[in-house]
Parts: sequence; C-alpha cells; structure tokens
Amino acid sequence: MQVLLTAVAYESFGAQISRSGVDWLVMKGDGTLSDPQGAPKDPADAHPEIAWGTSDLFREGAPLVPFFAFMLESAGLGWFQSPAAGYDNPEFRMLVDKGVRVTNAHVNSLPIAEFVMRSVLDEFQEAAQWRDLASERRWRIHDWREVSGSTWVIVGLGGIGTEVARRAQAFGVRVIGCRRHPSPEDPTERTVTPDQLDQVLELADVVILAAPATPETDNLVDADFLNRTKPGSVLVNVARGTLIDDDALIASLDSGHLSMAILDVFRTEPLPGDHPFGHIPPSGSPHTMPPEVSADSSGKPICSVRISTATSTAVPC
Repeated sequence: MQVLLTAVAYESFGAQISRSGVDWLVMKGDGTLSDPQGAPKDPADAHPEIAWGTSDLFREGAPLVPFFAFMLESAGLGWFQSPAAGYDNPEFRMLVDKGVRVTNAHVNSLPIAEFVMRSVLDEFQEAAQWRDLASERRWRIHDWREVSGSTWVIVGLGGIGTEVARRAQAFGVRVIGCRRHPSPEDPTERTVTPDQLDQVLELADVVILAAPATPETDNLVDADFLNRTKPGSVLVNVARGTLIDDDALIASLDSGHLSMAILDVFRTEPLPGDHPFGHIPPSGSPHTMPPEVSADSSGKPICSVRISTATSTAVPC
C-alpha cells in the first residue's frame, strides 16, 4: 500500500508511523517525489492509494499545488486525509467527484479555541495599551472588562465551537450556542437553532462564527444581522470569510456599533494590502493553523485514521 505525504511530515513523524507493508511516497518542497531515503521516484511509477495531508502544506514554500495536482491525476487514490476542518475548498470537491474519500480533522480545534480566548481577552483587557506603554517605558493604569459574567453566542458547535465553549465556560462566561440540531450534551447554557439566532444576538457581548461555509451561511453576517447585535459587542470569525458581508461589517465598525472584529479568515487570502480592513479596527490574523505539521502538544501525529497493514484498511486513531 502506497501512502503520499510531504517531506516535512515524514521527517517529523517517519519513525513513529513506519509500518511493514506501507510504501511511503514523499513529496518534497519542489513537488518532486522520492522514497523515504531520498531516492527519486518517477511519478509514472507512483500509485498512491492514500494521501495524508498535513498543515505544513499551507505554509509558504510548501508543495500545495503539485500535491493536489498529483492526487487528482492518481487513478488509484481512494482516500485523502485532510488537515482542514472544512470541505469548502473546490479541490476537495474535485477529489470527491472522482471517487476519493475525503475526511477532515479536528487538529485545528484546540489551537483555534486558544486563539479565540487570547484574542477576546486581549480586546476586553485592552492589552494593546500595556504593550504600547511597555515599549515607551511608561507606567500608567487603565480600566478593563472581565470576561467573567459576559455572554458569548457561538454560531456553530462543531469541533472548534465546542472547544471555544468549554474554555469560555471555565472563565465564567454564559455561553449560548447555535446549531441545526441542539443536544443536551452541548457545553452551553442554552443552544438555539439557526432560525432562533436573531433572538439571542442582542444578548451577546461576543459573537463567534465557527460554522462551515455553505450556501445557507453565505453572507450570514449582513447589515440586518449586525444591527441586531448588542452595541459595543465583539465579532470573531474563525470560520470562513464568506460568512461575512465585508461592506456591512465595515459600516458597522465605522459607526461604532461593533467595538471590534477579530478576523482570522477573509474572502480573499492573503488579504490584499489595500483592503479596507487594513485601515479600520479589525484585529486580523493569517488564517490560524496548528504548528508546522499536524501534531498535538506532546508531538504525536494527529490524524483521524490509523493504517492497519494487516488488513490494508483504515481504522480510527
């Protein structure tokens, strides 16, 4: 069984994932193929059955384009393990259309949940003032808000939304979730359905978008949505840029209705240098990903499958 992965992934985890009966097909940064020892491989002689995508694919200088092109050309490919949480990438659809099973990962849930907590705390505590004063070697006290006792509405309770909710509750936050099928197991005080979202927006000090990009969520955050939010509230988007009407968001920020937009995703990525978001108060970050490759804090590789060479099938990690 032949498995395609990046050189970065193999260098990081090769010793841990090597198994008898698995032929590792390594793609280098320039898009060329080799075996684990570095001997060149002719693409015509390479026939991967499984491709393991890791987050390093989305880093600068990574072989993202040749990796996906090779998968699309590989007639025998049956499975692509994606490092992403969503399926909205058009290349994913192309793989599915050619019969490839595409599975996602929850590797992003923990780091993005921590990113959300840090970003909201930064805004509530006005930590930029401390950094500015420190750089100027000045001592001055300023007032700030506590997140304890605040209300957060989390739109989307998948892996990321759920981890944000758990951490927010630990800080004493009242969490209201929104998902299509509420569950008693949701880590929320209350969970509403999408058609009830309008009823809770006015309660939220923080609104967090963690829902997938679908036709139903396209431009979810429009002028009407924003007008229903609580004055002075904070909007956080760790979902997809398509969930927000950019013009409506800019208007809300310009008017002072929203105090801040914390945006980790945009309609166009990388964000153009002349985009209006560069001149108004959103706090932007370049589409947060986990560290270099898909690993947890202990350095173990994270995947949604474990390859069983005895049966040439895959079973859950």
